[in-house]
Amino acid sequence: MKLLRPLRERDFALLWTGMTVSLLGDGIFVVAEAWQVYDLDNDPVALSIVGTAWTLGMVAFLLTGGVVTDRVDRRRVLIAADAVRAAALVAMGVLSLTGAIAIWHLVALSVFMGIGEAFFGPAFGAIVPEVVARELLVQANALDQLVRQAAARLAGPALGGLLVAAIGAGWAFVVDAGTFVLSAACVAAMGVRALPVERAESVRLQLREGVRYVRREPWLWATLLAASVSLLFFLGPIEVLLPFVIRNELGAGAGGYGAVLAATGVGAVAVSLVLSQVGVPRRYLTFMYVTWGAATLPFLIYAFGTALWQFVVFAVFEGACMAAGGVVWGTLMSTRVPAELRGRVHSLDWLVSIGLTPVSFALTGPLSAAIGIEATLVLAAIVPALAMVVLYFVAGLRRDEQRYADAVSGAPASAAADGSTPAIS
Repeated sequence: MKLLRPLRERDFALLWTGMTVSLLGDGIFVVAEAWQVYDLDNDPVALSIVGTAWTLGMVAFLLTGGVVTDRVDRRRVLIAADAVRAAALVAMGVLSLTGAIAIWHLVALSVFMGIGEAFFGPAFGAIVPEVVARELLVQANALDQLVRQAAARLAGPALGGLLVAAIGAGWAFVVDAGTFVLSAACVAAMGVRALPVERAESVRLQLREGVRYVRREPWLWATLLAASVSLLFFLGPIEVLLPFVIRNELGAGAGGYGAVLAATGVGAVAVSLVLSQVGVPRRYLTFMYVTWGAATLPFLIYAFGTALWQFVVFAVFEGACMAAGGVVWGTLMSTRVPAELRGRVHSLDWLVSIGLTPVSFALTGPLSAAIGIEATLVLAAIVPALAMVVLYFVAGLRRDEQRYADAVSGAPASAAADGSTPAIS
């Protein structure tokens, strides 16, 4: 299968293995954290506070993570990020198993989880094009989306539900810590030692250079704004209200919540397999905006559904749409962003995209208490879809994809013959 061709590259295979294991642990963590919080305080506001702490830790360090990624060995950044998150999870596990855990413990340790993610995300995005041949980047990004959804949304939550039900949230945290240790070991075994060229510019000047690049590229700034609005409206509800509805209104346990998350993984795996075989559509920006715009519509079912199977069915659709847009976006970031800017652009991607997610977590609990859970979920369904439509036309993205129709197709004639990224300014 074309999907598996990037795994012939040893360094990518190691990177992919480490990512797969740690993402499996992430899926376990989503279930374990939600059930631990609701065991301590069965109130959406409590989980909102914990989620806010995680996202604040990430947002506060994303720009630093991007600059560090462009200045030092990216392998070391990945290893350090894994170590920080493993330590935080061990602390959660010990506190839970000893019965000493409280909400404030989860809040404080979630900050460190976010900090680790702030360094890992930009470094991972920047290192992939260094360990994969350019003509395999579509398959590499399809494989990335498949693994992210299959591990973090399919196998991980399903396993998390079983672990929490069988041995409790504390041991689930410990298992997740072990996955980060294994991920760090895989990265350490990689042969690449990609040190960026020494640069005399200050950190501030380097940040400005990254910001200027994003501002002059409509496909970048429009998509980042759309993602920011979307995550503001739907991340808090899906992380806070979805487990609450499944637990309290449908009467399902941790296994039911894991099943819904796993269903999104099923959809993502299916669409990633298809795109790895047929490639990215020529009208790739239109495809990305349509799929991402439709991805939040299943929240209407989460608002008014009456049975777990309904949630599962529409979660498959949600996962397929999210992954389809993600394959395009990952390939664009690998092919249209110059190598020397990748760390900073990835950090800006994360910062602008998730900059409002602390607000999303902070507002979800109080807003649902004020207007109701159903109304909050309806807003989460409709507003992101509208944002995608508006920004697609405002930024003139149809013209952009006509100019660079070959940019994500692999190694087209319009791309640089030496394998460098296409000139786009």
